[in-house]
Amino acid sequence: MDYLLALAADPAAWAALVTLIAMEVVLGIDNLIFISILTNKLPPHQRSRGRRIGISLALILRLVLLSTVAFIVQLTTPLFELFGHGFSWRDLIMIAGGLFLVWKATKEIHHHVDPDPAPNVFDKKAAEIGFGSAIIQILLLDLVFSIDSIVTAVGMTPHIPIMVIAVVVAVTVMLLAADPLANFIHRNPTIVMLALGFLLLIGTVLIAEGFGAHVPKGYVYAAMAFSALVEALNMMARRASKRRGK
Repeated sequence: MDYLLALAADPAAWAALVTLIAMEVVLGIDNLIFISILTNKLPPHQRSRGRRIGISLALILRLVLLSTVAFIVQLTTPLFELFGHGFSWRDLIMIAGGLFLVWKATKEIHHHVDPDPAPNVFDKKAAEIGFGSAIIQILLLDLVFSIDSIVTAVGMTPHIPIMVIAVVVAVTVMLLAADPLANFIHRNPTIVMLALGFLLLIGTVLIAEGFGAHVPKGYVYAAMAFSALVEALNMMARRASKRRGK
């Protein structure tokens, strides 16, 4: 109790909390985009429930990982060296997660741009996925993003209560934003392609990070924000054109 009171009275702890919350919210965007795209492939009556379960699993997973911070830190210890780079468990998990994202995004882009998809592969029913399959895929990506999130948190503050509060706040924001974001993506087909492009970018960054090539997150999110701005301008232009056509 004395420790918590001392922490609450420390201005540096509050600064770390605000910074970490902002960082966790930004890192959660990647996870939220994937969850939105994946759950939009579920039957309409299951989509909102799938998002809630997926994001709740992300919260549980991150809190569990926070309880094993010492173990998470050890994940950065190199296991073997290849081409002059020491690969740790974190690196391998990042590479696997990045490859999965690239494969998933490429498959979805192919489905959207193929002018004559094979009926037994890309018909409407085949495009839908089962509820259990969606949750498993969300959980796998939750694991990748959670490890990245926790490693980032450990690098910013040594205080577990601050990490817990930041994670809970960030996941709560994700929970509140999930349905509006997914519905917006569903209503705007061009946004789907943009979001899939983001997933390709995120997957590539994860693979690069796994191979030891540090990619500043600020550049990645700035590129994503610029692309989103351009698409917003395109949407405004299309709406203005429709109004003039009337």
